[in-house]
Amino acid sequence: MAKRTPRLAARALILQEDRLLLVNAYPGGRSDLWCAPGGGAESGASLPENLAREVHEECGLIIAVGVPALVNEFHDPRTGFHQVDLFFRCTLISGALDAAWRDPEGVVTERRFFTRAELEQGRIRFKPDSLARAAWGTDCLYDPLEPIIL
Repeated sequence: MAKRTPRLAARALILQEDRLLLVNAYPGGRSDLWCAPGGGAESGASLPENLAREVHEECGLIIAVGVPALVNEFHDPRTGFHQVDLFFRCTLISGALDAAWRDPEGVVTERRFFTRAELEQGRIRFKPDSLARAAWGTDCLYDPLEPIIL
């Protein structure tokens, strides 16, 4: 297997009324796994610019990007895929979740706010495991390399 350069992505931790915004980025209900909105960084734009664009595309929301909260790495040993996610604390500036909103790339099909209890009590599947700690914490965390799951 050829060596691949890790993919860099930015993700948003958006709390509203003490609930965290998560998305399901598996079209057609392929997986029940939830994650923070965001995506791959495009060259020539800063991570905050990339993140604001991704959140708008996926959710129709305008955000202000704040400080980093978590660095997470995951990989697929079978394919060599390796991604580094940088999670930022973000503030909702305008917009509201709308079931009619369509991600132009067709990746995100569901978006929803979840309570900390829903995450901590295992009511949903999500990644990374440290997501709740990062979202409701104040530190910047590092989550070491873990195998990808679907």
